[in-house]
Amino acid sequence: MAPPGARVALSDTGWRKLTGMLDQQEIAAASRGLHDHWRAGSKLAALEPGLRPRDRIEAYAIQAEIERTSRGKLFGWKIAATSEAGQKHINVAGPMAGRILPEMVVADGGVASMHGNGMRVAEPEFAFRMARDLPPRSSPYTVSEVLDAVGNLHPAIEIPDSRFADFVTAGEAQLIADDACAHLFVLGAPTPADWRARDLIEERPAITLGGKVHIGHGKNVLGDPRVALTWLANELRGLGLTLRAGEVVTTGTCHPPLPIQAGDLVAADFGVLGHVSVGFG
Repeated sequence: MAPPGARVALSDTGWRKLTGMLDQQEIAAASRGLHDHWRAGSKLAALEPGLRPRDRIEAYAIQAEIERTSRGKLFGWKIAATSEAGQKHINVAGPMAGRILPEMVVADGGVASMHGNGMRVAEPEFAFRMARDLPPRSSPYTVSEVLDAVGNLHPAIEIPDSRFADFVTAGEAQLIADDACAHLFVLGAPTPADWRARDLIEERPAITLGGKVHIGHGKNVLGDPRVALTWLANELRGLGLTLRAGEVVTTGTCHPPLPIQAGDLVAADFGVLGHVSVGFG
């Protein structure tokens, strides 16, 4: 026993236990459990109390572990909740970043499995492929700096889902740990148009589903898809991560999430910017 008044040195693990912070083993266990549910198409009520993230930093640490499970190089990033409708859908106050693994990608015109999909919605999105790295730095990136690092614009469809049975009440930290509800993703061909000369805020893609046409709006994506992309670059910067050349960033839905079921086909026509489609089976 240490004498009265003596300072006791704590290991990193001991300090984390004392403060309630998750250690690396707990972070890995939480991530492994969420990923196992994703692969099985099953749901859980919540992470065990001892594995539950207390803030965004711990949540992103859990999310980061899924890259270790992937069969390939990180495909890119998604932004959840960049629209008011998206925020209401999962009951959060603002955007969240998530990883897109290569095994989540469905070919344009292909069929996405509905197995285990609890959200059952499709989201038409503007996606950007990076041409240059944006590494961490002390000052935030500006919109113009981020756009200078972009190679191509693509039309895209995201098919989100959560590993939590009740994703509406899971809370921000658990949803970030849950890869910000990343599930499946469809990337269209790079646009042949001069997208830099267009006002993406006022782009209004037409989304066809079940014989009905729904009109999206670029302003629904955090006010401007380019602003959303810049948010993602700075979110990664704050986490000490590089947004790398070749990675794709999909910026969030430009239309309220569209309910889908097996047998549906969703086609998003972005006009001169291109089109993208996916079936569900």
